[in-house]
Amino acid sequence: MNILKPQISNIKNSVIMQLRNLKKEDVIKKINFENEEYNSNSLYEIEFENCIFRNISLQNCNLEKVYFKDVLFENCNFSNSEFLECSFIKCEFKNCKISGSNFVENRMFNFSFIDTNANYINLSMSSVENILFKDTGLKNSYFQENKIKNIYFDNADLTQSKFFKTNLKNIDLSNSKIEGI
Repeated sequence: MNILKPQISNIKNSVIMQLRNLKKEDVIKKINFENEEYNSNSLYEIEFENCIFRNISLQNCNLEKVYFKDVLFENCNFSNSEFLECSFIKCEFKNCKISGSNFVENRMFNFSFIDTNANYINLSMSSVENILFKDTGLKNSYFQENKIKNIYFDNADLTQSKFFKTNLKNIDLSNSKIEGI
């Protein structure tokens, strides 16, 4: 398993910015977003590179064609949000809540979900490569027509999850809970 981590070491003392100040086609680099609630809003065609999202609430939001590269999401809540045609490259959700979120037609490369509540998520028609779900709840999640290369489940709870037209060849589920698949 070789999942590349976000490269965020150079932004520890970066500027803190508020999400409500962003607009379409902004390119955001080396910025921290902290302790903010931005629920029931939309972000469209924005690029985030080398950023940290910490203690952010983006519940019931629509994120469309948003690009994330080298981004850490820590202690965030994205429950019931829509991520449509987004890209995640070298990103990590750590101790987050993304339950009920929709990740349709996303591109995810070198992406980790650590200690995250991802129950009821929909990853349909997404392209995923080098993805890790570690100590993550994925109950009743939906994987439909995914293009998968190197996906790892380490102590993940996949109870009642659905895999439809998704090739599971060479995927090790031996230490994950897989009842009702």
